[in-house]
Amino acid sequence: MTTLGVVFRPQNPPERLRSVARAADEAGLEELWLWEDCFLESGIATAAAALAWTDRLAVGIGLLPVPLRNVAVLGMEAATLHRLFPDRVLLTLGHGVQDWMGQVGARVDSPLTLLREHVEALRALLAGGTVTTSGRYVKLDEVKLDYPPVGATRIYAGATGPKTRALACEVADGILLTAGTPPEEVAAVRPMAKAVTVYVHAATGPDGEARMARELDFWGESNKSGIAAVGGAADIAAVVNRYKDAGADAVILQPTADEPDLEGFARFTAREVRALVS
Repeated sequence: MTTLGVVFRPQNPPERLRSVARAADEAGLEELWLWEDCFLESGIATAAAALAWTDRLAVGIGLLPVPLRNVAVLGMEAATLHRLFPDRVLLTLGHGVQDWMGQVGARVDSPLTLLREHVEALRALLAGGTVTTSGRYVKLDEVKLDYPPVGATRIYAGATGPKTRALACEVADGILLTAGTPPEEVAAVRPMAKAVTVYVHAATGPDGEARMARELDFWGESNKSGIAAVGGAADIAAVVNRYKDAGADAVILQPTADEPDLEGFARFTAREVRALVS
């Protein structure tokens, strides 16, 4: 069965997260996804809080920009989350927005090389190994986590361009695709990917169409068709099912930036849309 979730966007202040996470957990939603956009909110801190406030909800971070992090530090953070909240954590790594990386002095000449080195080193650390590597960007000398995760972990990679998508399918346990990705592109990447999670623009309520029009205009996607789910539960489930049929393992509904009722959106997704998604 296709996993269903929603995004808590960091355009909302951090203090909103608690009630949204609890509403999602109580309604039985499967996944809540967080972003680490510069310079809004930390992905690790918000994930830890959301996991602590809930009992069953899985929490994903999509995505963590690898230029901002030393892989050993991220290994400690990831291992801690996995030990505290087994089977409820899903981390996604990515390039980050290059302009933002430049703002903080972290932009690199070869983002693809850095992403490969980071994913491979992080996987080895989380597996409990003693890791020595001397790559172009990632360098470790007999580093071993004292408290690696118990059991298997998953590392996803976020990707938009064809080279990063190919790399994500090669080295990561799954690929995360941004909202605005049409079902046809999901189908194209499906044969190469170990798992596919895709964000999908979504809006419900009496002003849903107007809010979605503004949202797509903001992203420069007004000319795309079939990439947004708007309307009641049946309308939104129909779009989710199209992505499911294209090969998505998880469809994460991304509310508009001006969604007026985040808690209600999470409940609506879990209680009404979920029942209509096969």
